[in-house]
Amino acid sequence: MPKISIIGAGSAMFSLSLIKDICLTPSLEGSVISFMDIDEQRLNSAYSLCERYAKEANISLVLEKTTDRRESLRGADFVMLAALIGGHQRLKDGWDIARKHGYRFGGSLHVMHDEGFWINFDQLQLMESVMQDILEICPNAWYMLVSNPVMAGVTYLQRKYPQAKLAGFCHGSNGIRAVAEVIGLDPAHITYEIPGVNHFIWLTEFRYKGEDAFPILDRWIEEKSAAYIEQCGTCDWLGPKALDLYKKFGVFPIGDTGNPGGGAWPAWHHADEETERFYKEDPEAWWRDLYFAGGAAGVEKIRRVSENTAEKVMDSFPPVHSTEPMIPFIEAIACDVPRVMILNILNDSNYVPGIPLDFQVEIPCYVSGIGVQGIKTKGLTKPVIQYALRDRVAPVEMELQAYESGSYEDLVQLILMDPWTRSEQQARALLDEILQLPSLAAMRRHFN
Repeated sequence: MPKISIIGAGSAMFSLSLIKDICLTPSLEGSVISFMDIDEQRLNSAYSLCERYAKEANISLVLEKTTDRRESLRGADFVMLAALIGGHQRLKDGWDIARKHGYRFGGSLHVMHDEGFWINFDQLQLMESVMQDILEICPNAWYMLVSNPVMAGVTYLQRKYPQAKLAGFCHGSNGIRAVAEVIGLDPAHITYEIPGVNHFIWLTEFRYKGEDAFPILDRWIEEKSAAYIEQCGTCDWLGPKALDLYKKFGVFPIGDTGNPGGGAWPAWHHADEETERFYKEDPEAWWRDLYFAGGAAGVEKIRRVSENTAEKVMDSFPPVHSTEPMIPFIEAIACDVPRVMILNILNDSNYVPGIPLDFQVEIPCYVSGIGVQGIKTKGLTKPVIQYALRDRVAPVEMELQAYESGSYEDLVQLILMDPWTRSEQQARALLDEILQLPSLAAMRRHFN
């Protein structure tokens, strides 16, 4: 049975979700799961909680724990990177500085976003160091990028290490299920194509029980969307912003494409407070109340359950599949259970026409014991491709150029690409202050 190494396993919520999915996948019983984290306290807490869950599920798994990454990688068949260096506090520290310099949410993809350039620097270094260890210790293992930045990570690593087995993961494509359910369709009977780049994917093919489902969506918009918008929350996947993008481009934004989790693209829906109210958009509240507060509530729930050993873990976390793609991916390869999955890989066979061949794309892939085979899509409309190149591809290319060159000036150019940058002086002031954060000593040296 396969050995699965989880780097950053101290995130108990994430690790428990994986263990639940493994327990619900009978073909993976007997697998070796190696939990690795540099925070021993968090590691022990996550490990013990997952151990209890597996026992309650009466599933035989070999669970290991270590603070030594290289030890975790020995004999691994799958290596899952889930670590976030610096955590959410480093992200918030950078945002606080950016607000002082006039930056705001909405299309700000490398500043007011959880893929801020000061976060990505350490993440890219971690991704590459793990890659180098994999190629030395377990070169046949699949490297599974779960942590952001998936777009920059897949692009950079696959260009530099073409021999590696690499795939990026994002659950944003599950948004198609939410769309189907809201308009009254059973997700079990839909087929679809949602190509693009990470956090910028669009519904281009949509069928229900073999028939074109776009007329069903159009009818729902005409007859029921107004009532839905009256009661939906802010930043809703079927809210007025999503409908406006569909009207403008003829393809429907899915998952994080226009959502705060993907940078709340495009900036024009966030021009000012009045515009945001019109489109029912409030990224500030989304991050505060949904993402951070929701995450804190999850951590508190984990803490309560882990401390109360008399309580069954399953009572608080029922055995229901998370719909995350990682465990189905492992089963497809390890047990040769073929399936089509949405993954992030290099566009080397022109899977999405118009996106550079050496850049990441998010596309359907055929996954089996043979490995991962990308499926060529019909592509995106010309305007959407142009925005993808301007707002997604170009900034990542500039960021990777800065990362490889160590050039301060290249970082300034990256910040100048942000829609809320009004002057070079503003960009330099932002960069100088962020680089003074105590946690960014390595980044300061790199961009000396």
